[in-house]
Formats: sequence, structure tokens, C-alpha cells
Amino acid sequence: MWVEEEIAEANEEQIAKAAELIRKGEVVAFPTETVYGLGANTFDERAVRKIFSLKGRPLDNPLIVHISKKEDLPLIAVDIPEQAYKLIDSFWPGPLTIVLKKNLTVPDIVTAGLDSVAVRMPSHKVALKLIDLAGVPIAAPSANPAGKPSATKAEHIRHYFGDKVFVLEGKIKIGIESTVVDLTSPLEPLLLRPGMIEPKAIEKVIGKRLVHCTGSERPKSPGLKYQHYSPNAELIVASKEKLFSAIEKMREERLSQNIVVVVFGDQERALRVKEKFGLDTISAGRTLEEVARNLFDILITFGEKYDVIIFESVEEEGVGLGIMNRLKKAAKQIID
Repeated sequence: MWVEEEIAEANEEQIAKAAELIRKGEVVAFPTETVYGLGANTFDERAVRKIFSLKGRPLDNPLIVHISKKEDLPLIAVDIPEQAYKLIDSFWPGPLTIVLKKNLTVPDIVTAGLDSVAVRMPSHKVALKLIDLAGVPIAAPSANPAGKPSATKAEHIRHYFGDKVFVLEGKIKIGIESTVVDLTSPLEPLLLRPGMIEPKAIEKVIGKRLVHCTGSERPKSPGLKYQHYSPNAELIVASKEKLFSAIEKMREERLSQNIVVVVFGDQERALRVKEKFGLDTISAGRTLEEVARNLFDILITFGEKYDVIIFESVEEEGVGLGIMNRLKKAAKQIID
């Protein structure tokens, strides 16, 4: 199984330094419970523009605004429906982003010119302390170049950006980005992006079924329009039923290339696959939660070491829906 490392948390002095940088209009990388964010003062258009520049991110791809207390929500959103407050009471702080009608004080660059805004309250203590000390909501996408796997470790950010960004250390517990729900039309709530919080749990709270949205010309949330999460290696996603035939085919066709296989299950299963095909093989995790936590680290790390990654798919249930959403967006080929 992919080994989880112990990761230090930023101390008070480091968080205070990061908060000062935010107030001065700089960009800071900070941990949340989902992935690392690349954050700036939401109300400082010039600072937010630095995020887009660093990431190479298209300007029509909106950001998520992070707050540290419910009382700050009216600074960001207006005409907040009752459904939103039900979700907030149930899931905040936590990995749920809600799209609402935006307050006009939020610069257009944050929302890609839309009249809606995506907002959440992270549960990570470092993130909450940073937002509190900065004294402003923080707009932040994931901390990675556009199209690349999201950063879940400080070393990923240094790999991507070198010393261009001040990095706060922190342990990422979930590993994939937040679930995103659009409540700008309360009669038809939309699931814009799956994550750790399951659609059924959201539906139970709001008393309505979610419409699953795969994308739009003017996306209201990150992760809808553009290619995402792609490692440097060619990523092939294969179902459990097709995994062995996919490995055999790749082994025959790519004789001169380095191939790694990533399976779902325990280390014994990984060893059996390695012995059968003679290819480096690891387990992404024994549970869906472990796979989610390890996913981006595997894509980043092995994307540098191998030419091809063959990743076994998981069932699209619960957090598996979010895992497969990321894998499908990252894959060059899907074999199911």
C-alpha cells in the first residue's frame, strides 16, 4: 500500500507570516482538509490575478472563496436560500462548496464574471487560523499548474512552483477537492463536482434530488470545463475486469517504456499482480478513503518516474464517484 507520511503542521508564527502576506496582496499556499489551496485576498483583484498567472489558469474558470465563520457568508453571497443554511449546519466546516448568488463586492475575476460565487468553510485548523488572522475571505483554487494533479503535500507545491510561493505545512486528510453544489436555482439543485460528501447525504438534508451536471460553457465551479489532474505520464484507467488484459496489451506495445500498475486492495494483491506481469505495482489503498487520500500524490510522484501509469478503477459509489471523476478527467485512455 502507498505509505502515508507524517506531515508537520504550520506553527503560529508561520501562519501569522502567511496572513500578513495575504493582507499585503501576495499569494500563499495553504492546507485544507481536501487539497492544498493557492490563496489570495478575495477583495484584492490584483492579488487574485497573481493566482491565475502562477497557475496559467484561464480567466473563465472561477475560484472558490474560503471563509472561517458562518457570519462572513453575507460578505460573499446574497439572497441565501434556506437550503444553503441547512447544508451549512450539516456540513460546515468541511469539504462542501456551495454556489450562491454573489455579493457585488466580490470582484468579477474571482467568479469569472458570473453573478454566482462558490464558497466554503474548510475544517483544517491551519486554514481556519490563516483566514482569521488575515481578516479577509481567501479566494483559492487548488495549488497546482492548470491541468496538473492537485497538490496534497508541501513538496508538491515546491515541485510545481519552486520558491515563488510561501507554503504553510499541513496534513491533508481527504485528498480530493470538495463536493460542489449549485443552489442558485433552489428548485433544481445541481451537483457540479463530486467529492467526499455523498449526493445522498446532501439530498437527505435539503429534501430534493440533485441533478448531476457534467459541465457547461460558463462553468460555475472549478473542474467542469478544462482538462484536469493530468500527470506527466500517460494515464490509463482500466476496470477490474479489463485490468489484466490492459496490462498485457501495454506490456507488449510499450516495450521501451517504463510502466507502473496501481491497484485497489491490499499489498498482497499488488504483489500478485507484480509477480504475474513483472511490472512495478503498488496499491493505492485498501479503502476508497485511502485511495482518495493517495490519488494525487501517486499521480504526481509516479508521473515523474514512469512513462505509463495503469490505474485500476473503483466503483462509482460514495467517495468512489469523486475518485473516478478525477481519474476520468486525467486519463488519456479509459478501458472498461
